[in-house]
Amino acid sequence: MIRRHILIALVSLTTASCALIPGTHAISPNSTVIVTRHGDRDGEDLSDKGRARAQALVTAVEGLGVKHIYSPGIQRNLDTAAPLAQATGLPVKRLPQENPTPALVERGAGTVVLWVGNKGNIASIWETLGLSEPLPLSYGDLHIIRTDSAGQVTIERRRYGPV
Repeated sequence: MIRRHILIALVSLTTASCALIPGTHAISPNSTVIVTRHGDRDGEDLSDKGRARAQALVTAVEGLGVKHIYSPGIQRNLDTAAPLAQATGLPVKRLPQENPTPALVERGAGTVVLWVGNKGNIASIWETLGLSEPLPLSYGDLHIIRTDSAGQVTIERRRYGPV
């Protein structure tokens, strides 16, 4: 009888702890979240290299079917997203930079969204979704997180822009 209670307690504890594991904010099946850091900067603004990288983002995501572009309201992020917004006719929608994951997951369900972020919020996205490293923290990193119809997650890691 005691063994049975211990077993039930262990199963309950394991089940409860699973709910706390990062990744429980799963990306919906048949969804894609593309994550990149803002372009290279000089102080608070994009440098010449950062502006060139922002232009290169247009080609880097060509053919991926981006339907929504998201960014915090920081100028260097908005400036990185601007050439893509112009090329696609999509607006850059602002999300708070603190914990954008729930909004990206909800708004990106069944479609393709792009996040132009910063080191901190990109790390937060990775932690919340329980994704494997490395994170796309270097200028020119572009990580494409896809889920198939069963919700299985794959990450494609690419580089873009000037070296």
